[in-house]
Amino acid sequence: MKTIIHIDNSQFFRKLMTNFLIKEGFEVESYDNAEDAAMAISGGVASMVIAGLAFAGMDGEEFIRRTRDSYAGPVVIVSSSLDAARKSALRDLGVKAAIDKSGPWQEALKTELAAV
Repeated sequence: MKTIIHIDNSQFFRKLMTNFLIKEGFEVESYDNAEDAAMAISGGVASMVIAGLAFAGMDGEEFIRRTRDSYAGPVVIVSSSLDAARKSALRDLGVKAAIDKSGPWQEALKTELAAV
């Protein structure tokens, strides 16, 4: 079974995402802080990383920069803090997709999960 690492500062959204990903057939490791998530990612178990842009320890963009040396797999951002400039900056960092939390994020994420 493939493993998704999910990082988000909201306990409610972590639970929602975990339930969604399990229903889609994935194992999930969920974190509220960047340090623990980065350690898990460096352990090599992740098929995909799904992250917000704000969580304990550092922001999402810094998290992506720091983990790129140890993880080259797909990273998807799911956040309510996305505008055109931020999406462009995330693409420049190698993010596969940036999905708005306030929209139909489940459908958009299913498309990304299909490629894992």
